Amino acid sequence: MSHTSRPVKAVPADKPDARRERWREHRQARRAEFVEAAVRAIGKHGAEVGMDEIAAEAGVSKPVLYRHFSDKSDLYVAVGEWGTELLMQRLRPLFRDSGTPNQRIRRLIDGYLGLIEQYPDLYRFVVQRTFADRPVHDDPVSAEKTVIANSLSRVLGEYLRLLGLDSGGVEVWSHGVVGLVQSSGDWWLERQSMSRGDLTSYLAQIIWHAIDGLLRSGGIVLDPDELIELDGGLHLVEDDAEESGS
Repeated sequence: MSHTSRPVKAVPADKPDARRERWREHRQARRAEFVEAAVRAIGKHGAEVGMDEIAAEAGVSKPVLYRHFSDKSDLYVAVGEWGTELLMQRLRPLFRDSGTPNQRIRRLIDGYLGLIEQYPDLYRFVVQRTFADRPVHDDPVSAEKTVIANSLSRVLGEYLRLLGLDSGGVEVWSHGVVGLVQSSGDWWLERQSMSRGDLTSYLAQIIWHAIDGLLRSGGIVLDPDELIELDGGLHLVEDDAEESGS
């Protein structure tokens, strides 16, 4: 009696690229989990936190951490990038919000100061580089300043161009403003000799007077408490309302 075997249907193996992509996504997810654990550990133990505390917070051993980060500096950079993204999540909407010049300046300053006040040890961890064990090439502090300055440059540049002024110096001005606020924030975080509101007011006053001086050099005088809108062009809302009512 003959027996005819049924053909066995082959199960296609995963393509190497698909497996590699899943492994890459898994490693990215694990790195993200460990970065968040590092942020929690910093909140508990301060800026001088060590790998032992971070591993304990993540619920793994140090060797497991080192499978996902080449060294302490690698983890330091990842934590810095996490902090930069958190900051930009706070600031991006503020760059887009309308308001008077004073309102917009104050919101941005207060948004920055509010974040470093909420995460003081994380800020010290990143800025003081107490955790990095070698020179850091992808410095998260410099990257953060550049991202904020670039966003500010776009806003200032748009205003100046619509006002008919030279916008060639906006990058210089933007980096200067960011450096001013960051340095003042460093000082304030350590001293706490005034309220956040007072520091915001002082910095807003300095920044507006710098902008006002630039505008006056071009023959333009604006009230910092007058609403200015950018909607396909710059117009002063109060002036438009007066014209429409006349």
